[in-house]
Amino acid sequence: MRKIVGLLISKLRTFLRDKFDQYDVTLPYIITVVIALVLVVGGINLFVELTETLKSDVLADYDHRITEYVISHRNPSLTKYFIFVTHVGDIYGYAIVLGAIALLSIFVYKRWKYAVQIVLVLALSAISNLILKRFIDRARPGIEHMVSVETLSYPSGHAMSAMAFYGFLMYLFYRFNINVFLKIIIILLLGFLILSIGISRIYLGVHFPSDIAGGYIAGFIWVIFCILIFDLIEVFRRDPQTASV
Repeated sequence: MRKIVGLLISKLRTFLRDKFDQYDVTLPYIITVVIALVLVVGGINLFVELTETLKSDVLADYDHRITEYVISHRNPSLTKYFIFVTHVGDIYGYAIVLGAIALLSIFVYKRWKYAVQIVLVLALSAISNLILKRFIDRARPGIEHMVSVETLSYPSGHAMSAMAFYGFLMYLFYRFNINVFLKIIIILLLGFLILSIGISRIYLGVHFPSDIAGGYIAGFIWVIFCILIFDLIEVFRRDPQTASV
């Protein structure tokens, strides 16, 4: 992503140089941020438009069929696993994982910015989830809830935060200079964890499958946006032309 951002900045700088004799050296970065914001707003608008399908009988049938299939596999062992996993996708789970990442960032990689970045990603996801829940106002499934819930249903906060938080962690580990085999294992485990957290919410009876899908999509939008912005900041810092800004 950083190479793509660098190429975009270079193209914008060439374009501006051809059109204007003088321009602010930060202008290509400002334009890129505006483009990123437009894409995110457009993605969220598309996401909201897609939520209109929540009222369709076809989606309701899919939600019912998938939910029935998932809860038909309930047993004591799976229940313990999914309750544990759903807690990993809650505030206490994030606090523990974030603490570990903070220690890794500060003492191993000597870069506290990783911890700050992941906090920002999680915060954006959590705040936007509350707004979307209020806007869409969908009630929880009318079946047995195996864990307590207090907020509205769509999109799933657990699925959205899991995609944003652990999805961004996947990106960080992809960037880390560690053994390739270990890197692949960690990324696969994080992917499996994201999937498990989503399924756990259906299994425990607190979300429709479409809530999970919506949460994954919204969380992925924030992951892409944050990666773009963080890489843009890094390119800006290393750009000789902006060194004096």
